[in-house]
Amino acid sequence: MSDLLPLFPLPNVVLFPNVFLPLHIFEPRYREMVADAAGSDRMIGMVLLRPGWERDYEGRPPIYPIGCSGVMTHVEKLQDGRYNLVLRGLERFRILEEDHDRSYRRAAIEPLHEQALLHDDRALVRRHREKLEHLLAPAIVGDAKIPAAMSDEDLINALSQYLDLEPLEKQALLEKPSLTTRAESLVELLEMKILMARTPGVSTVTH
Repeated sequence: MSDLLPLFPLPNVVLFPNVFLPLHIFEPRYREMVADAAGSDRMIGMVLLRPGWERDYEGRPPIYPIGCSGVMTHVEKLQDGRYNLVLRGLERFRILEEDHDRSYRRAAIEPLHEQALLHDDRALVRRHREKLEHLLAPAIVGDAKIPAAMSDEDLINALSQYLDLEPLEKQALLEKPSLTTRAESLVELLEMKILMARTPGVSTVTH
C-alpha cells in the first residue's frame, strides 16, 4: 500500500475543507504521527470515532469512513515532546483500506471531490447563505458580523465546523456530496434547533 494517509481519529472533531483547526498532540502514537508527517508531506486525515469508541480507545476503535485531509500549516514541538499544531482542511476522502504497520493508523484513501456548482446552484447556495446569516444574526454580539468578503464555500464549511453542533451532525454535513446540499442541510439543522429552543419541553415522541 503506497501513499498512505495518517489518520487522527477523535470523538468530537470534524474537519472541513479550507477551515483551520488547532490541535494539541500528547499521546505517544500521535506524537510519532506528527513527527512522521512533518518530515514528509505534512498531511493528516481527520476522522470521527463511532459511538462506543471508549471500549477500545487504546486500540483501533471503529471510525466513520469519510473524513477530511489537512495540511499542517503550523507545528510547534514542546520541550516534553508534545505538539501544538494547526491543520488547514484540504479535501474530503473515503477510507478504502487501513494499514497497521505503525503505532498510529494509516489508510489508503480515495479523494471525494466536491461537485462543481452550476450557475443555478450558486444562486441557491447564495440564498442559503442569506438564510444562515439571518438565522445567526441574533447570536452575533456588538459590531461583529459575518465577513461579506468570505466566499460562500468557506463560510458554509466554517459554520459547519465551528457552530455548536453534535459531532454526528457535523459528520452528516461533511458527508454531503456538494456545497448546495451541505448548505441546505445546515439551514434545516439550525431552523430545527432554533424551533426546539423556543419550545422547551416539547417532545417529538408520539403515542
